[in-house]
Amino acid sequence: MPKTRRCRYPNCHAMVAFPDHYCQQHYEHEAEYLASRQRWARSNDKQYTHKYNTVTRYRNEDKRQQYNFYRTRQWSHLRQQVLERDHYLCAYCKVQGVITPAKIVDHVIPIEFDKALKANVDNLAVICSKCHRAKTDWEQKYYGTGNGNTLKDVEPISDVKMIATMMKG
Repeated sequence: MPKTRRCRYPNCHAMVAFPDHYCQQHYEHEAEYLASRQRWARSNDKQYTHKYNTVTRYRNEDKRQQYNFYRTRQWSHLRQQVLERDHYLCAYCKVQGVITPAKIVDHVIPIEFDKALKANVDNLAVICSKCHRAKTDWEQKYYGTGNGNTLKDVEPISDVKMIATMMKG
């Protein structure tokens, strides 16, 4: 007798032969389920994460030092201080009149551009993920930060309102 199990579709009690996970009626979900299992397995694969951390993330010594800073006690205290100061609200949305909860703390002037401002509380602001993506794209164009780019000789901008306006346009 072949091994069987219940269909994974909610409230479906049909029995399915191994190695399938869904019955004939819900079989269209099989490919999606298998893809999600592969994604999970890849994200929990030690070799994959090790390769990501050593090859992709730490592509040079500057980046290694930059990422190591985010693991220090100093950064966690600074981060908590800024989150409480800004009441967990995105500073970039707030200057546009929108209240958005956020938990990311970002350097207003990127570390790559000015390493001296790395631990300066006045250079830190709370930012939501949507604004963070937009700001990262803007920083790459304006400052020349990011992988494969060269830093530009431009005037640093520390005004959140001005950056928010420039990010939109």
